[in-house]
Amino acid sequence: MTVSNPIRENTSISFLSNVCRRIFAAYARRCTTAIGAMAAAVFWAMLVAPPADADGKTTVCVLVPHFKDEYWLSVGYGLEQEASQHDIALLFFEAGGYQSLAEQIAQLDDCAKRGVDAILLGAVSSDHPELLATIHAISGKLPVFGLVNELLSNDLSGRIGVDWQEMGLVLGSYLAEIHPAGTAVQKAVLISGPAESGWVGPLERGLRLGLAQSSIEILEVFRADTGLRQQLSAVEEAFSAHPDAELLIGSAPAVEAAIGLIRATNRQTGVGLVSTYISHTIKRAVMNGRVLAVPFDDPRQQGVLAIRQMLRFLEQGQSAGFEGPEILLINGTNNRIGSIILSPADYFPIIQ
Repeated sequence: MTVSNPIRENTSISFLSNVCRRIFAAYARRCTTAIGAMAAAVFWAMLVAPPADADGKTTVCVLVPHFKDEYWLSVGYGLEQEASQHDIALLFFEAGGYQSLAEQIAQLDDCAKRGVDAILLGAVSSDHPELLATIHAISGKLPVFGLVNELLSNDLSGRIGVDWQEMGLVLGSYLAEIHPAGTAVQKAVLISGPAESGWVGPLERGLRLGLAQSSIEILEVFRADTGLRQQLSAVEEAFSAHPDAELLIGSAPAVEAAIGLIRATNRQTGVGLVSTYISHTIKRAVMNGRVLAVPFDDPRQQGVLAIRQMLRFLEQGQSAGFEGPEILLINGTNNRIGSIILSPADYFPIIQ
């Protein structure tokens, strides 16, 4: 959902956090090597790829929607931290966004052909028939584990994540405490991810359930892929459609975009900001009081738990269930923010 707005040329890059600047730089470096990569691919296609574990290491494919969202950097860091303790080689792939279903399916097939020991899948869709069919076919050859995002497949050997409905419920319940039913109405907009992603639907259901006994009215929901640029477009559209909004509830990139947009334009300065999940930028914004609250599902620890769950399966041969960290509500007054550990500022995984 993109709208024309003359403000963007002055704001879309200037307020990026250091982490997001590094993310864009990493993508730019990859683009400059595209021609060489294409030539190498042609040459590689003429050969037979060697087994992924030719050196005896356990080798694992990690597939994620993208690393344009800081949240996934912390997941990747947790994966690498734990993998290094067990001499596990990780091969990182990103689909390019939540609309890149065909690319993620191709990456699944590629990983199966490489002869890896397991696949950790941060799915771009929770229930698309083609994705589920691919998982079904591959799971007969090697284990596939769900990573972070909801994935409605009966063929998984395990799944690490949290209940995204509970994420929304924790946040909505907290906001209901601040703005209980019967108090002055608070007009809100919700900026979320694309509908096809596995976390958006459950998150919104939980949020609305938590807000049921509040005075908060969600005027409209705006959706976009969770890259910063796309979420900025959604924020601009929301502010244009609802200039009287008093509260913006949004994904981490949406809230970061809103902070920068407000700073650059000096408009909507009184809007309260609430994030639906954590990132480096959101952590800093909670600490300085710009963001009111965020539910914390410890993305770094989810990466650690995913490696441990996978190892238990490879060593014991028993499928695991659904595991994940406890969800905590973080704000500027409950003394939890200091204990949050995310990926280092200079971390970015090597992507295949």
